Amino acid sequence: MFVDRVSVHVRAGKGGDGCCSFRRESCVPEGGPDGGDGGRGGHVIFQGDRNANSLVSLYFAPLVFAENGVPGRGQKMYGRMGKDLTVPLPCGTEVFNEETGQRIADIVGHGQEVVIAKGGKGGLGNVHFKTSTHQVPMEHTPGDFGEEFRLRLELKTIADAGLLGFPNAGKSSLLTRISDARPKIASYPFTTLNPIVGTVKYPDFSQLRVADIPGIIAGAAEGVGLGLDFLRHISRSRVLVYVIDMAGTDNRSPWDDYRQLRKEVGQYDRALLERPSVILANKMDVPAAVENLKLFKRKTRAKPIPISTVDENDPGIGQFRQWLWETLRPPPHGAFAPTGGRTPPCAVTDEDIHPPDDAIIPAEALALAPFLDITKKVKKKKF
Repeated sequence: MFVDRVSVHVRAGKGGDGCCSFRRESCVPEGGPDGGDGGRGGHVIFQGDRNANSLVSLYFAPLVFAENGVPGRGQKMYGRMGKDLTVPLPCGTEVFNEETGQRIADIVGHGQEVVIAKGGKGGLGNVHFKTSTHQVPMEHTPGDFGEEFRLRLELKTIADAGLLGFPNAGKSSLLTRISDARPKIASYPFTTLNPIVGTVKYPDFSQLRVADIPGIIAGAAEGVGLGLDFLRHISRSRVLVYVIDMAGTDNRSPWDDYRQLRKEVGQYDRALLERPSVILANKMDVPAAVENLKLFKRKTRAKPIPISTVDENDPGIGQFRQWLWETLRPPPHGAFAPTGGRTPPCAVTDEDIHPPDDAIIPAEALALAPFLDITKKVKKKKF
């Protein structure tokens, strides 16, 4: 189950009450006040987690309450602080105050922590109210209440590239060709009901995240179809990829599809039209697509990349991977090459990404691996 919007009730812990107590021991006359302070209430902390991809856990448990602080006791014993409640959230989650609509936090990085609700301060024991003229204080204060909010959480998928297209355009099939993601593929509209993110890997150990957005239809910016539920998932994409059914298998004109997609994106957020984009002319294995491609170039004056997701060795898919790498320039997961430069992964093949078990990996490639450090010298143990 995929959930990208949820309302939760958040409450931090209440501070423990201060204690009113007096020292009572033999041979200690007039021991005086010794009531301890209460402990602080627990905070509610939201933390980014790259292993989470949905808000489904909060959908079924919308009450997020931290632990209260423990009251103080006699003999100047201070109460224990309430445990902080850390809630893992998918990276890309925005937190809004449901009453005012104000955005409180935007969690985008793994491990990023935001204190959403602070716990209440513990109360003071009567030991703090002793003075030279008031030696038997009975005063003590209760603990403060923790912060309490009604919040709305919205998930916007974080991806380097977002695949846009009408239903049955072949976005899911394309994602399976360029990454290890395995979304559901079928020949009926709206097969993809929630965003699917795949990781494109390159020989220099760099990676790019590509998101498959559910199909967009006319009027999506006004909420038609899946509409606004998933249009917002492209707002964080650095580049937009328009996947066009060039064969017109659903009796639609490819050039009208492209114009409609641009129109819907512009109505949702005008700034998205200024981002880098590429057009993929899919289903070029169908004979009708060849003639439609010529008309598409003439009517839109664009230069799409012809691809076919049916062919595993289609050169257009490799050209698309190369375009992504050149446009986004992802850093490798490790140090840069020893020479200081980087060689573009031209003519990337499947063997480059998944080499055979007996393949010999050069030392230059090993130097970029995030899990190895071949420059570190191993110290010899003396026996």
